[in-house]
Amino acid sequence: MREGVRLLQAQGVIVAVPGTRHRIAPTDEWTGLDAVVRHAQSAGARERSSVEMLEMRMMFETGAAEFAAGRRSDAHLAEMESLLEEMRAAHDRADVEGFVAADLAFHDVIIRAADNRILVASMRPLTTMLQATRSETSAVPDIREHALAEHAAVLEAMRTGSGAAARQAMRSHMRQTRDDLLHYVHGR
Repeated sequence: MREGVRLLQAQGVIVAVPGTRHRIAPTDEWTGLDAVVRHAQSAGARERSSVEMLEMRMMFETGAAEFAAGRRSDAHLAEMESLLEEMRAAHDRADVEGFVAADLAFHDVIIRAADNRILVASMRPLTTMLQATRSETSAVPDIREHALAEHAAVLEAMRTGSGAAARQAMRSHMRQTRDDLLHYVHGR
């Protein structure tokens, strides 16, 4: 029990208050990524957190794409092409789970190709939340079609080796993803 309390204190979730035991800190004061992600997956915070996740991804993944374009290998490109084909096949079969798995793997290739250990370590804890969000959005056939077009554009930009082109293609993908989430899932 004490170890659990220490962990929650280290993540900023609970705060010791003199004269009482502890209090739960407001979520915007939490510092532990795991705690924030777990809270974000709760029903009451899900809509807001899905938009916040896309905003964070736009910041991280556009930069990752820019670096990856100049650092990627032919093997990275081949892996991305294969994953895009897996996404197409899964879309044709209406296999949402397969589509999401290939989608996540496609983005993982870009993160790895950026060749930045801190970026890789920062993105790993978010995989569970990304999977849940992508499963929700990828259940919509129109969203899958948009994603296929955007992923193809990202791949083409990565092939050019132009960091600016890759950044722009990823930004377009993130914007389309946000717009689809707001329109098809949140009904805005």
